[in-house]
Amino acid sequence: MRYVLILAILVWGFLVGWLAWVIVRGGGFREVRWPQAVAAGLIGSFVGGLGISLLSGDGLALRPSGLIGSVIGAVIVLLIWGAIQRRRAR
Repeated sequence: MRYVLILAILVWGFLVGWLAWVIVRGGGFREVRWPQAVAAGLIGSFVGGLGISLLSGDGLALRPSGLIGSVIGAVIVLLIWGAIQRRRAR
C-alpha cells in the first residue's frame, strides 16, 4: 500500500510540474525540462497544496482547494527558480 501512495505522489508531482511548466514557460511536451518540472511539482504540491488546504479549513483531506493550491505552488516555485537562474547567469 505504501508503494502505491509513493507512486501516486510521484505521478501527481509529474502532472502538476508539467502543468506549471506549460503555464509559466509555454511550449510543447518535448520542451519541458522534466527533472526541474517534477521537482517543482513535488515541492509546489506540498507547500501550495498543504497551505491552501489548511487556510481554507479543509485540513489534510483531498479537496479541490488543495489540488488548485498544488498547481499555484508549483507555478510559484518555477517562477522563483527561473529568477534565481537568471540572476546566476549575469
